[in-house]
Amino acid sequence: MSSKVIERPLGTVPAPRLKSRGTPWRERFFRLSLWASLAVGVVFLATLLVYVVTQGWSRLDSRLWMNFPDIIDPTNAGAQSAIAGTIWVIAFTALYSLPTGILAAIYLEEYAQPDRWYNRVIEINIQNLAAVPSIVYGILGLGIISRGLGFGQTVLTAALTLSLLVLPVVIISSREAIRAVPQSIRQASLALGATQWQTIWRQVLPAAIPGMATGSILALSRAMGEAAPLLLIGGLTFITYNPTGVESAFSVLPIQIFNWISQSRAEFTALASAAIVILLALLLAMNSLAIWLRNRYSRRW
Repeated sequence: MSSKVIERPLGTVPAPRLKSRGTPWRERFFRLSLWASLAVGVVFLATLLVYVVTQGWSRLDSRLWMNFPDIIDPTNAGAQSAIAGTIWVIAFTALYSLPTGILAAIYLEEYAQPDRWYNRVIEINIQNLAAVPSIVYGILGLGIISRGLGFGQTVLTAALTLSLLVLPVVIISSREAIRAVPQSIRQASLALGATQWQTIWRQVLPAAIPGMATGSILALSRAMGEAAPLLLIGGLTFITYNPTGVESAFSVLPIQIFNWISQSRAEFTALASAAIVILLALLLAMNSLAIWLRNRYSRRW
């Protein structure tokens, strides 16, 4: 019988066979913890939605956004002034915070020198301000913007206060979006003769817009749901007219909900639940827009 000899090239060693041991128990436990955390969040959100829809179903009609608040007759009361005030305040918050935050992010990522002490101080302060409670910004808005600058209890005061609240979030998210653009894009643009500003304007910013838009929309969503700083600066809990400018008095949906939920009659509880549904719908719409922008225009380098 002839034996077949297997010849191998010189210098080669057969690869060892790896034994399949399955998934370690630590990894299985970690995955289970992640799924459990996700389930807790989804269950609580679903419970909240079911509860508020059930409580406010009788008032989810045109009266809610067509009528003004009414303390005497809650069956005809609405939240038109609060909805209009929310739109006014959030619109001016975006007008003040987004350009400032994006320009600050461009400076810190493209122009600032990390070894300079003042740039390090700016970065540390921005990171710390992102974790400051919203009530502190309300105190700042009351003491400096409302009373110090003399703006009073107006839409302008509310918008500036909320702009200070969301500005660190806008700066951090915009910096992350700019940092995600590869350096090779910048180097290629500079190598072709473009200036640094032309490179930023025509190459870096178009590539970073999806990430910046997502972070900005999420920051404005947080501002839309804030009630504590606006209550502190003197947002009205009962107002029967819509704002007509930045110097007008205002009310927003969180303040209106707070006012209704503090009433003793059951009709106001239904009104508050219906207003919560409107507020949640606006927040979910803004968050969905942020997710769509991220998935639609994001690039993988």
